[in-house]
Amino acid sequence: MDRRQFNSIPLPLMTTLVLGVHSQAQALSLNDLSNAEASKGLKTALEKGSLAAVSLLGQTDGFMGNPKVRIPLPGYLEDASKLMRTLGQGRRVDELVTAMNRAAESAVPMAKDLLMSAVKSMTVTDAKQILTGGDMSVTTFFADKTRDSLGVRFLPVVTQATAKVGLAAKYNQVAGKVAGLGLLKKEDANIEQYVTGKTLDGLYLMIGEEERKIRQDPVATGNALLKKVFGALK
Repeated sequence: MDRRQFNSIPLPLMTTLVLGVHSQAQALSLNDLSNAEASKGLKTALEKGSLAAVSLLGQTDGFMGNPKVRIPLPGYLEDASKLMRTLGQGRRVDELVTAMNRAAESAVPMAKDLLMSAVKSMTVTDAKQILTGGDMSVTTFFADKTRDSLGVRFLPVVTQATAKVGLAAKYNQVAGKVAGLGLLKKEDANIEQYVTGKTLDGLYLMIGEEERKIRQDPVATGNALLKKVFGALK
């Protein structure tokens, strides 16, 4: 069977199902699109969404000023910080939170080339999973393709940023013991690993949000292909 097709179901029809378009007239409109156009349209949307997310997050307050992705203290330290504030240690807590989020903002721009490579290498199967996978499908796609590699890239940046804050080292000392008692998740027992993971979570979340914006208002992109592909879904 032609590799441009998703098994026996055309890509445009899958797009219809995902976005809840059930009208026969709309389905016929989508059938005027080729699988190649629909696939390229999806890739273009993911590329634009990725670049927009990197731009939004990779600037001052990209994380710190966005409640959707702002990185909080790990659960154990978040609870302890309340006591620290009553003891006059609020400034140290704020320094750590700021350092964590600034580290994320510094690391995100390093993701651009890997994200673009992931989109360019997207297979027919990948596209099918994105279009039929629900709201988290874009996040899942990028996480599967880039999380490990980006984690390796981000960790040194995060480590350098948090090392400047004395409370980070203190947290690692205490958290390691707490995790050994089963009172803290292992991935939260090291501040650098924790921030790296949260940075990736925030990045993938925002990519998904940007991609949904493009689907909802393709005309605003000014891209003819996106207007044709996603405009047919209106």
